[in-house]
Amino acid sequence: MQPIEHLRLAWRSIRGHALRSALTTLGVVIGIAAVIAFVTLGASLQAGIIGDISPDDQRNLYGWAADPDTEGGPLAGAQPVVSDADLEELEEFDEVTAAYGYATIPTQTVSDGDEEVPQGDGLVATGPSYVREDDIEDGRSFEMGEREGVLNPAAAEQFEENASVGDELTITTIGGQETTVEVVGITTTSEGLSPFEGFEASPRIYVPTDPYYAEGTAGVGIGDGAEGDDGVGDGTSDSNGDLRFLAVVVEAQTAADEDVDAARDRAIAHLESDDADASEFVGEDDDLEMTFQTSTELLQQLQDVLDLLQNFIVGIAAISLLVGSIGIANIMLVSVTERTREIGIMKAVGAQNRDVLGLFLAEAVILGVIGAILGTGLGLLAGYLGALYIDLPLVYPYEYVALAIVVGVLVGVISGLYPAWRAARTDPIDALRYE
Repeated sequence: MQPIEHLRLAWRSIRGHALRSALTTLGVVIGIAAVIAFVTLGASLQAGIIGDISPDDQRNLYGWAADPDTEGGPLAGAQPVVSDADLEELEEFDEVTAAYGYATIPTQTVSDGDEEVPQGDGLVATGPSYVREDDIEDGRSFEMGEREGVLNPAAAEQFEENASVGDELTITTIGGQETTVEVVGITTTSEGLSPFEGFEASPRIYVPTDPYYAEGTAGVGIGDGAEGDDGVGDGTSDSNGDLRFLAVVVEAQTAADEDVDAARDRAIAHLESDDADASEFVGEDDDLEMTFQTSTELLQQLQDVLDLLQNFIVGIAAISLLVGSIGIANIMLVSVTERTREIGIMKAVGAQNRDVLGLFLAEAVILGVIGAILGTGLGLLAGYLGALYIDLPLVYPYEYVALAIVVGVLVGVISGLYPAWRAARTDPIDALRYE
């Protein structure tokens, strides 16, 4: 019997029991659809996070000083040790394009003169190049030493009349002190611009560390600043009144690995040397250690968690595939019993064991392939709708599509082997007498 004839007879049998065949393949459909849907969502989520890192940000190194045994994300256990003088000296090195501090300044409210709205830790003091040109939709970045700021859309749109370039805002800090900021730019997105902020959308106002950081930390000594939820404290000064930063950003010449590594090595070597103010607290003889990581490195921990979650869900979906394969095996055994007399007739007219084996195996494979195709289509659709609902860039893991077809065939083969073998070994005399 030719393979084409095997397929024709197998398909006729499947069509003859359409409802039973559909229910048989349902387990395979659900299992493969779940695998593809969740893998698609996982890949889309990772692409959405990594996509927030522009080529310029990939050359940025985010640094802090902490006990090396401290566990947690960025700034876990960080202490304010880097001074303004340290940052100015870092900028003199050829490996470094820019070096500046980063801190969130606790605030109470922000007013445009007509309306006052609450504002929490959305005042971010940092360097001008922290807000990159590609991130600015209107205006420009602020300049160091000026009372200027850049708003993201969420901050600009929280007033009844949206704030725009040229407006002047009044900010009230936690201590009740008021300060003004001229809006010189609006960013393209309300999401955070670095891992220090996180990438969630919320109102933020970016201002220069000079003068806002000094004003926002006046009278706060090292060890007195309370840490915010994101680990960034109020900023502190040492016993001499010199400002110290909890978090710093160092920009390499380019995003090339060798340039990033060179800037990292230079920054650590300088800050741990006797020439730096930070050396009072970091170095071989101290409990603190300087850490500098890129956005990609900082996000690797999140990616590992996503991969672990994805593998867990895929494992659960694999149970559905197992159930589906058991269902196919069960139905094939039932089919063998129902068609015992048919098997006897086939053997009586000259069919060999391999012909009977091929017929029932083809039927099981067809069920597996149908389940794989339907499951793949359903999984791709579910992944698309999920990514669309969450507003993520759609990334299809095409290797899983190919794998789904292979799994469908394997499920059919493995689950159909024993029933087909049992059918092939049926004695034709007993089969013809079977009622």
